[in-house]
Amino acid sequence: MEISKRLQSLKPSATIGMAAKARELRAAGKDIISLSLGEPDFETPDFIKSAAIEAIHQNYNHYSPIGGFEDLKKAISNKFRRDNGLDYSTSQIVVSTGAKQAIYNVIMALVNEGDEVILPVPYWVSYSDIVGLAGGKVVEIETGVEQDFKMTPEQLEKSITEKTKVLMYSSPCNPSGSVYSAEELAALAEVLKKYPKITVVSDEIYEFITYGEKMASMAKVLGMYEQTVTINGLAKGYAMTGWRIGYIGAPEKIAKACEKLQGQVTSGTNSIAQRAAITALEADPSQLRYMVDAFERRRSLVMEMATEIPGFRLTKPQGAFYIFPDVSAYFGKELKGTKINSANDLAMFILEEAEVACVAGEAFGSPNCIRMSYASSEETLREAFARIKKALS
Repeated sequence: MEISKRLQSLKPSATIGMAAKARELRAAGKDIISLSLGEPDFETPDFIKSAAIEAIHQNYNHYSPIGGFEDLKKAISNKFRRDNGLDYSTSQIVVSTGAKQAIYNVIMALVNEGDEVILPVPYWVSYSDIVGLAGGKVVEIETGVEQDFKMTPEQLEKSITEKTKVLMYSSPCNPSGSVYSAEELAALAEVLKKYPKITVVSDEIYEFITYGEKMASMAKVLGMYEQTVTINGLAKGYAMTGWRIGYIGAPEKIAKACEKLQGQVTSGTNSIAQRAAITALEADPSQLRYMVDAFERRRSLVMEMATEIPGFRLTKPQGAFYIFPDVSAYFGKELKGTKINSANDLAMFILEEAEVACVAGEAFGSPNCIRMSYASSEETLREAFARIKKALS
């Protein structure tokens, strides 16, 4: 048997792969601290779990509508209006099995063989492979620590060709934690409005995890509503990663195309999780603020410890729960008999020597960086960074 060329070209998820390696080493008796997975360490709030239990008792155990329960889509519509100032009707909303499926649906609905998809670097690990599965070509916009890992309008303009079909980015960004301001999005929009055939895919899954200014949505920028697909979900802000609820707000033509595709792939999302999602979305977001406050304290702690490690160059993240230091100062050096030629080499050295798992930046399009999650207790973070500093000293 021969596996399809499509799947042969697909790379395994680097974040999932590093987490699996960490589990393997733990099973072998190693005391591994994992800073690799992008998952809140909090449990789903009890009021959301209670709604799921109630849904079970109410016998929500049958197939759900492909695009989501109508009352859930109404709750999402209200959430968009309340938190983002966006007016999406329920016919413009599709609920999927996580935001990852929502992204996959959108790219498959839009991208043809040879179409170009612009990805500002760094980008979430799955973006490039999903584009590849659709037959598209990734066009990277290089950014770095010096520009807070954010693309400029000039860079965007230079990247656009007659084959450009999509611009896709996340804000707050996974992995850098960078957040585009409303003014920065407006400046990018001035470029995009000259190319109305380009669709912007704005991944806002970390929306609630910001420190300081509230996150801005591209679809809210004047003239960009019909040119933008907004991706979101409940995984990060609500600590509901395993519930697998993502959704889009999009021009109706795109929403219908995504629903059509989903009907042939997974059909409707888990019915119990959908009922719990209604309760989550209808709650005041301030009920979840305790998680963001904890992440903000951890951010301060991690920034203090990371800046004490020689060779780490990093920006202060304004959202999400990662730091993304540039570690290229170590390239070409030898650490305890190990030659470091790349971020991947350094990540493996840290795993083996310090017994701390993080993810090399190659997977995010940034080969000079490594991603470290601070979605762990302060005690765990102190120990992890003490180990790293000792190993790299």
